[in-house]
Amino acid sequence: MPDATIEPAKQYLAHIHRRWQELRGADKLPESLDEWTKAKQTLRQKLLESWGGFPKEACDLGPRKLGELAREGYRVEKIVFQTRPGVFMTANAYVPAGEGKRPAVLCVHGHWKGAKQDPVPQSRCIGLAKLGFFVLAVDAFGAGERGIGTALGEYHGEMVGSTLFPIGLPLSGLQVYENMRAVDYLLTRPEVDGTKLGITGASGGGNQTMYAGAFDERFSCVAPVCSVGTYRSYLGAAACVCEIVPDVTTYTEEWGLLALVAPRALMVINATKDAFQFSVGEAQQSIARAQHVFRLHGQAGKIAHAIFESVHDYGKTMREAMYGWMTLHLKGEGQGNPIPEPALTPEDPETLRCWPGQSRPADFVTLPKFAAAEATRQIDEHNRDIPQHVEDWNNQAMRMRHALEHKVLGGFPGRTPAAVTILEDKASPAVSLKVETEPGIETFVRLSRGRDDAKRLTIVVDLDGIDHARESELVKALENAGARLAIIEPRATGRSAVAGDKIGRAPDHNSAEWGILTGRPLLGQWIWDARMAIDVIARQEQVATEGPTLVGLGPAGLVALGAAIYEPRIARVAMIGTLASFRSDVPYVNQRMGILAPRILRDAGDVPHLTALAAPRKLIIAGGVTGGEPLSLAGLGEQFLYTRKIFRLLGVEGHLMVSTADNPEELSRRLIG
Repeated sequence: MPDATIEPAKQYLAHIHRRWQELRGADKLPESLDEWTKAKQTLRQKLLESWGGFPKEACDLGPRKLGELAREGYRVEKIVFQTRPGVFMTANAYVPAGEGKRPAVLCVHGHWKGAKQDPVPQSRCIGLAKLGFFVLAVDAFGAGERGIGTALGEYHGEMVGSTLFPIGLPLSGLQVYENMRAVDYLLTRPEVDGTKLGITGASGGGNQTMYAGAFDERFSCVAPVCSVGTYRSYLGAAACVCEIVPDVTTYTEEWGLLALVAPRALMVINATKDAFQFSVGEAQQSIARAQHVFRLHGQAGKIAHAIFESVHDYGKTMREAMYGWMTLHLKGEGQGNPIPEPALTPEDPETLRCWPGQSRPADFVTLPKFAAAEATRQIDEHNRDIPQHVEDWNNQAMRMRHALEHKVLGGFPGRTPAAVTILEDKASPAVSLKVETEPGIETFVRLSRGRDDAKRLTIVVDLDGIDHARESELVKALENAGARLAIIEPRATGRSAVAGDKIGRAPDHNSAEWGILTGRPLLGQWIWDARMAIDVIARQEQVATEGPTLVGLGPAGLVALGAAIYEPRIARVAMIGTLASFRSDVPYVNQRMGILAPRILRDAGDVPHLTALAAPRKLIIAGGVTGGEPLSLAGLGEQFLYTRKIFRLLGVEGHLMVSTADNPEELSRRLIG
């Protein structure tokens, strides 16, 4: 039974922590270098899978210099180069005065508003250049000069970066690959000694440093700042989607990433006044385990931990520690002690821009546009081989259901009878239930009997909770019509919603990320809650003579569909105002991050492919949106052409009803009729 001392709003996080304990609680350190070498290869492969893989062939960089600033002791070049076909990275090269090849440092920014142009990232670039390093500062995808608009200051997280999850190319992986392309560019520069490369960044840039430094072994020296802690400490905190590696805790903890740097040089810098997930204590746990691997390599001196009395920053004393470490391991000079920072004056951010003001090309590929283009390619692949025979479809549907469950949703728990608690509600003829859908997780259900002659039960799922559902015009119409009605409130929604969960346009930002990190996206968890609740509802409502209708309101339409895909007893499924495609060239609006399960479009299909799995049962699609815009009736019909073809193939085209959601009374009659 759920722990009675855990209030509903804290159950989900407690569940996530139990999940982490099951996955990583018994981890053991490798006992030999040979054991670690084998584990390292597996870890690298798993990371690559989480990131969706990298292109087999790198495109031409096609670098262009768009301007130059002459400064005392160095110059700043404004550079753009191609990381993927049609995708351009903006960069500033800080080139020290003098002749000969120099060690180079890739400087990746964190979540500072100006990205590479911000004074904080600028400072370390200038400092390194004045100390004789060639420096390349780059804008991450979606940030700095690479935002949706041309002004500096955009945030590439929440529903911007989330456009990448369905296509299986998360922002964390795109950043790793782009930073590897930045190394490719560095190797083209005659001033750079390609055997002496370093990388550093703070905050989100520290995460980029850890991931790129771990994966790209061309970096000899890696210095993440105010970013290293433990994955476990992320479970309960907010993080940018650029820091999220899907499924990562199913195969490693953060120490494993640090250990991948061995036997190369690694300095971790932490601040005493930072957030818990980047705190000194959490970092020490990861560093202690990574140190073991460095010792297996016989390189215990190649890992260091520098701690500063500071807030979340990349301040002067932190930079001076980094200068000393880079100087030792890239120049072979000194003992690695801090080096005083030369006098420096950051530029006005606009001065450093490759495309100042509104001068960026109109066809510049933004992050959502990239996501939409890749989504189009994947959708075309799914559409290319439409089954011509029922047997072909049956085989394809079986593969899709398997891929959805095991490659996308992380699998479902073992099915056992759910514990049920009846909650008294004296002010209403309805019955309220608590259903334990898995240990420690309660889902709430409201049952109303409706008319005695009602033959069909209508089950509604709403990710904003039971009270919100009852305020909808459709549920009011169903109640007025005397429908036998059940409303399901899954985990982490309604009264179980996680406090502080909303970030920007994402109402379930943090809870969605925790599910992704632990390998069970919220979509799969919500589908499971709905399935288990349906078990209980079926026991309570045995008087119904016809199979139930399962309705999902808004984003919950995908939950209802998912439950119906795995529950043949559902006679009809209805999606009301639901996302009609995962493809969007703008940030999602009025959606849930929880429905954007990583790889769902790539490995299982787009919404029209998934809705086809409801056949031959009746399917009602009432209204729909793409991105944030509602579709017209004609637009809906066009969007669900694939679904209609499958229903036609099965001889049940009449079972597919596509309409607007403008008339709740008419829609309610369809649902209960």
